[in-house]
Amino acid sequence: MPSRSEQVDLSEVIGEELPYLRRYARALTGSQRTGDNYAAATLEAILQESSIFERSLAPKTALFRAFHMIWSTAGAPTADTEDPTSRLESRALDHMAGLTNNTREALLLSTIEGFDFEEIGRIMDVDAAEASSLVDIAITEMEKSMTGKVMIIEDEAIIAMDIHSIVSEMGHKITGIARTRDAAVELGARDKPDLILADIQLADNSSGIDAVNDILGQFGDIPTIFITAFPERLLTGDKPEPAFLIAKPYSEEQVRSAVSQAMFFSSTESLKAG
Repeated sequence: MPSRSEQVDLSEVIGEELPYLRRYARALTGSQRTGDNYAAATLEAILQESSIFERSLAPKTALFRAFHMIWSTAGAPTADTEDPTSRLESRALDHMAGLTNNTREALLLSTIEGFDFEEIGRIMDVDAAEASSLVDIAITEMEKSMTGKVMIIEDEAIIAMDIHSIVSEMGHKITGIARTRDAAVELGARDKPDLILADIQLADNSSGIDAVNDILGQFGDIPTIFITAFPERLLTGDKPEPAFLIAKPYSEEQVRSAVSQAMFFSSTESLKAG
């Protein structure tokens, strides 16, 4: 059992990385509640036995490694489909069952969380070469899984066209690009998307979150990826958070990964602007 001073020190170190662990855990499990449960279990385990948090590693790497120890021991679960509060669709789990073991974890760690292959290896207890191979396999398998119609809500023309290019090259159809909340709602009503990629701050100072909520109000659950320069605004822990959140500046690999992931877990929880 660590001393009180050690607990305080660990809490401070972990606190800075916790929002990113929660983001990862939710994307990995397909449920905010399930992800948060395993993130909380990780923190409790570290406070009980600090040795599972390897001080020789960077804090984020050590935290994610500890999480994987807890999560893997539990059988690497996803959300409970019998839980009425979980919106994870059964087809997501069907697709998951067909993936090569450990590929989805490696893909998320690489493209969403920004770990290099050496760090992924430390987290997953594999070598760097295997981590690289797992990411490659995941990208291939997930991009083949499904295609659909994608709406882009983005007010910066260059970024919007770049996202358009990336997503269309993956085989998806782009329903259109909206620069404001009203334009997004109109576009959604005209051609219902299977996936939304949305910025938060739009051209007329309207909110991309409000635009998404308006569209979800019409159609119910549609998977949504938020791309923003201010991810911390959505990773607060005090309200529903998006499973898929990309920080600007983004990479092509991040967009491709998030789109494939979101198509697997084709649901999203309504967000309220703070």
